[in-house]
Amino acid sequence: MFEFLRRRKEKHGVPIYISEPTIIYHTQTERAILKIIEERLNSNNFILPSEYGLKPTQHMIKDAEIFVAIGIVGKFTSLVVREIKTAQELKKKIYTLNVARKGEEIYYDFFEGIPEDLEWLNEEETNKLYEDFRREEFSGFMKVFLGDRKKQW
Repeated sequence: MFEFLRRRKEKHGVPIYISEPTIIYHTQTERAILKIIEERLNSNNFILPSEYGLKPTQHMIKDAEIFVAIGIVGKFTSLVVREIKTAQELKKKIYTLNVARKGEEIYYDFFEGIPEDLEWLNEEETNKLYEDFRREEFSGFMKVFLGDRKKQW
């Protein structure tokens, strides 16, 4: 409600483009990921697609020095795959952060480069993954895994 009263953090460090699946936009998982990236790469100068809604942001990859690809449960969504290919063509330094759930714990695995064991999904496979997350029987799982979309941490 009073977001305008919040102090904006001063940006520091190199520009980092964060390629993330739309399903984690504005979630607790997204906030946790940003914290991890800031700690690991000593920068909070993020180019974050979720700040632009569903508008294309792939053209902004050229403005970043570092590219971070976010995987969920060992998979890159089709959007992230397209952006990885762009980052590779532009010869950006690439890191990967995979979000996985084991039991009640959520793990964030951070890698330099792109691990070979992460699966690259096409659009159809991505839609199926999102469908599975959205199904009613998974709603509790999704809330625990991704967090709810409330503004509070």
